[in-house]
Amino acid sequence: MSARDAALSAWRAGVAAVDGHAATRAALQGPAPDAILAVGKAAGAMARAALDAYGPLPCLVVTKDGHGAGLPADVRLIEAAHPVPDARSLEGGRALREAVGAMAPGSHLLLLVSGGASALAEDLVPGETLGSLAALNRRLLGTGVEIGAMNAERRRISRVKGGGLLSGFRGAKVTVLAISDVPCDDIAVIGSGIGAVPDGAAFAHDSRVVASNAIARAAAAGALDMPVHGNEETLHDDIEALAPRIGARLRAMPPGALILGGEPTVILPAHPGHGGRNQALALALAREIAGLPGLAVVVGGTDGSDGPTDAAGGIVDGATWGPGAAEALERADSGTFLETRGALLVTGPTGTNVMDLLVAVKDPA
Repeated sequence: MSARDAALSAWRAGVAAVDGHAATRAALQGPAPDAILAVGKAAGAMARAALDAYGPLPCLVVTKDGHGAGLPADVRLIEAAHPVPDARSLEGGRALREAVGAMAPGSHLLLLVSGGASALAEDLVPGETLGSLAALNRRLLGTGVEIGAMNAERRRISRVKGGGLLSGFRGAKVTVLAISDVPCDDIAVIGSGIGAVPDGAAFAHDSRVVASNAIARAAAAGALDMPVHGNEETLHDDIEALAPRIGARLRAMPPGALILGGEPTVILPAHPGHGGRNQALALALAREIAGLPGLAVVVGGTDGSDGPTDAAGGIVDGATWGPGAAEALERADSGTFLETRGALLVTGPTGTNVMDLLVAVKDPA
C-alpha cells in the first residue's frame, strides 16, 4: 500500500470510529424521552440513532444544508448555513427555544449536540440582527480567533448559547449527549454552550460526550501497521505557524506515521478565494514536503466539510507543490489549486464532527 493510500485509509478509520449514529446509539440509556432535539452538523445521524432505539417521538433537527438526509418524514428538519449563519439559523434557534419551553412538567428531554451548532441555531438578544450576527461570524472566522474567544463573543448576543436554551426548560430531566469539536471536550463550550445546563437548574440532568477527536485519533493509529511517532491534539494554531513545525517533524521523521488533531485557524485576505482551513493547511504542508518521495499527508474536517466548500480538506505529497501554489495560498484559494492537482479530499457529510484530523505516512526510503 502506498503512503497516500495508507494515510487515507487511516483517516477514514478515524472518522468511522466517531460515527454519530453509532456513538449516540451506544450511549442511550433508560426509558424513552418525551422529545428529542438535535442541533449541529451531526444532528441528523444522532437523531436517527435515538429514533431507531426508541421509535417515533416528537423530534426537531437543526443541521447544516445537506446533512439531514435519511430522517423519517415526521421529523421537523431545519437546514441552515454554515459557517456564516443565515435567516434559517434564526428559525432554528427560535424553534429550539419554543420546543424547550413547550415541554410539560415531569417531562424528559433528550438534547443531542454537535459542532456547528454555533452558526446553525441562534436566537438573538434584542438589538441584534441577522446582519450583525453574520458580520460577527465573518470577522471571527477571518481573523484567526481561537474557539474559546470566538464562543465568548457568540454567547454575548445569544439567547440559546451558554445555557440560555435550557434555562427555559420546565420539565423534570434533561439528557445531553454531545459529539465534541472543541479542546478538552467541554459541553459548556461545544456549540458555544447550546447544551450547557444553567446554574441553579431545578431539573435533573445527565450530560455526556459520546465522541471526540481523541477517539478518532486512536482509531486512525490502530488502523496503521507501522510505528506511530506522534498522536496529539496540537492543531490549534494559525496554519502559517503550524505548517513549518509539522513540516520539520515530517522531514526528520523515520518511516511510520504522525497523527494530529485539533482545529487550525487561518487569517483571510479581504477577498478570499475558494477553500477552507484544512485545504490551506494541506497546501502549506505540500510546500514543506515538496520533492520528498514516499511521504503523504491527509488533513480534513471530520464532518466532511471545510469552511464554505464541499471538500473536507486535502491529500498532498512531495509532488503536489508547483507553479501557482504560493499565489493560491496567499489568496486563500487553496481549494482551486488542490483541485487542479487531484488533491482534494471529498467525502460528503460524515454524520460526525470532532474537529480536524491529520494523518501523515512516510514509507521506508
